[in-house]
Amino acid sequence: MHFPSANRAPMPVYIHPQALCESPHIGEGTRVWAFAHLLPGARIGADCNLCDGVFVENDVIVGDRVTVKCGVQLWDGVRLEDDVFVGPNASFCNDRFPRSKQQPERFAGTIVRKGASIGANATLLPGITIGPGAMVGAGAVVLRSVPANAIVVGNPARIVGYTDAPRIAVDMPTSSREGAPSPVAGVELRLLTRAIDMRGSLAAAEVGRELPFVPQRAFVVHSVPSTEVRGEHAHRVCAQFLICVHGALSALVDDGCARAEYRLDRPDLGLYLPPMVWGTQYRYSADAVLLVLASQAYDAGDYIRDYSEFLAAVGVTR
Repeated sequence: MHFPSANRAPMPVYIHPQALCESPHIGEGTRVWAFAHLLPGARIGADCNLCDGVFVENDVIVGDRVTVKCGVQLWDGVRLEDDVFVGPNASFCNDRFPRSKQQPERFAGTIVRKGASIGANATLLPGITIGPGAMVGAGAVVLRSVPANAIVVGNPARIVGYTDAPRIAVDMPTSSREGAPSPVAGVELRLLTRAIDMRGSLAAAEVGRELPFVPQRAFVVHSVPSTEVRGEHAHRVCAQFLICVHGALSALVDDGCARAEYRLDRPDLGLYLPPMVWGTQYRYSADAVLLVLASQAYDAGDYIRDYSEFLAAVGVTR
């Protein structure tokens, strides 16, 4: 919530004459338009815009610079962080098993993290979190939490991309000795050594050449439904080398300042992820098999699984 500076006069709150605002907790510069109704316990931040016909229950917290378009109801348990956009007639739910005249002891919360956008007529089930910077498409039905910066569409909602993540062509490497440059610090797409003849094909990686570390661990990811997302974490110390040995998948990499998306669809391509890079894999083909080589043995404490914690660790403030 924003508090006015002692060095300047607070911006006035505007309440339309046809609005019913029962809450005293309205931040400076916020505008509440006609036929909106805010119950007494609602807390609204600064410089928000609540459009015509918005209804806000008591146990609702809205951050600063939030836009809520016409026809939206924010029920108990909804939390909108700073800079969130909610499109017209988007629907929030807070009870998975609603019955007339029967209320749960506590309503399930829905959290929309900083900078996320909810498209018109989207429906969000209770108990989920929309990650920071995520984009929910118009009409999407969101059944579970959405990762940071993900773009989801459809019913049920599925990830189709990531915001501000350029898709990098897979044929950029020019040799097996040098990785192709990436907008994400330290990430490299490497071309493996290839041998092709009438007997079949071979792709090989040697330590010190294509592979920049001595592997201490290897694992294979396979049989992943196309709707599922893997990864969604960073490592503090461990580096990884990803090879899609069969089928295809998309790999998103993020250093907190820049993001890029690679389509891994050849077994002679390897993607190097240094420590402190957020990695996500999605859009798996039905036959995809991902080989991951790791520079360290498994250590649960090496993982960073919360994107906000990752941003803090790399010193990025948003």
